[in-house]
Amino acid sequence: MFSKDKVIEIFCIVDDFCKEFDSEIKKLKRVQLPEDKKHRSRALSMSDSEIITILIGFHLGAHRTFKHYYQQVVQGYWTDLFPKTLSYNRFVEVQHRYFIVMALFLKQKCLGQCTGISFMDSTTMRVCKNQRIHNHKVFSGLAERGRSSMGWFYGFKLHLVCNEKGELLSFYLTKGNVDDRNAKHIKKLTEQLFGKMYADKGYISRALWEMLFADGIQLFTKLKKNMKGHIMELRDKILLRKRAIIETINDELKNLCQIEHTRHRSVNGFIMNIIGALTAYSFFPKKPSLNLNTYNSQQLMITAA
Repeated sequence: MFSKDKVIEIFCIVDDFCKEFDSEIKKLKRVQLPEDKKHRSRALSMSDSEIITILIGFHLGAHRTFKHYYQQVVQGYWTDLFPKTLSYNRFVEVQHRYFIVMALFLKQKCLGQCTGISFMDSTTMRVCKNQRIHNHKVFSGLAERGRSSMGWFYGFKLHLVCNEKGELLSFYLTKGNVDDRNAKHIKKLTEQLFGKMYADKGYISRALWEMLFADGIQLFTKLKKNMKGHIMELRDKILLRKRAIIETINDELKNLCQIEHTRHRSVNGFIMNIIGALTAYSFFPKKPSLNLNTYNSQQLMITAA
């Protein structure tokens, strides 16, 4: 469990963003025409900043389930930080209201800047065990069967792009049966990127390479055994070997941030869990990164700081 000082730090950053968001919403309401029907707007005992901070804090702790985290930590150890907590059932009921705020916060405050060096990969998001696919109902019609290097699964794919500092640059969620080389999704995933991008063998595609090259991105991938080698600078060869940086990020998201589990009871909860995990990752004190200052003609060291 992280310290209370970290909770206060996250709260201050979130609270400043929420104030900016509320001021923009008030400006829009002044422009809009008044509605005939009046909607009931009951204020909660907790502020928006408190609720979002709690949602982010879950993915920074060591608890496997949100219920135990909320009842033991938030309502136990953090009573001085959150004196007016909602009941657990009420909190779960209202958390989906903050999807837009959290998504904007993630997009504007938590993503890094493209430096010209990017790493791309996808990871599976299983929603149930394979033995229970036929009985699964929560994601019926949404999730699909797919296949990865670890075998068949049922769920979704999370596509990520990071820079050499370990900062997330972009993310995209697709169904489990979507090809990693899908041009439509890759186009959206790399809209704000430039420079060189390194990926695994699953992204080998001439059409994809040409599309990215036209957008100012040069794609580098490892070759299959039956493919001929091509000329590549030593720097690019070494960076291609260091593609494990994004696999390390996937591992931290799953094992530390609990971004993947099979206990979801609603689609809203699934989406909020992904947004919360990606946001929490940006607050990690140490991220896997490449130390480009130590680069020479023979090596490019990978560090964990």
